[in-house]
Amino acid sequence: MSRANRLVVRFDGGSRGNPGPAAAAAVVELPDGEVLKEVTKRLGEATNNVAEYHALLLGLALARSLGAEEVEIVGDSQLVLRQLTGAYKVRNAGLAPLHRQALEALDGFKRWEVREVPRKENRRADRLVNKALDGKASDALSP
Repeated sequence: MSRANRLVVRFDGGSRGNPGPAAAAAVVELPDGEVLKEVTKRLGEATNNVAEYHALLLGLALARSLGAEEVEIVGDSQLVLRQLTGAYKVRNAGLAPLHRQALEALDGFKRWEVREVPRKENRRADRLVNKALDGKASDALSP
């Protein structure tokens, strides 16, 4: 298997206010930490949890476009990660469609796993979200 068949998706979403202006960001890396691509997207008004799901979806789409067959999902959103694994139920009606979309996206991979990290270990994605919220990042991909 080539090293690009397994990719790491780091994601983060945030809002200023809850709800408030929101953005999503994802970084796709090789397992050794080499960054392949990153993406940001401003979302308009949304809650933090909605932004987190959008960030995950951005990252999964990017990983798929890069040919990933397996993904390791890394983030600091306990709610999203634990809902993905089934440890938490999705009780919020607004999150249910996003959760469904995420599970559908994950079905396209041969294997996936999640890893919850402290915010300080998700700095690159966090910085991208804040740049987008500050209007300093375009809704685009970068190498």
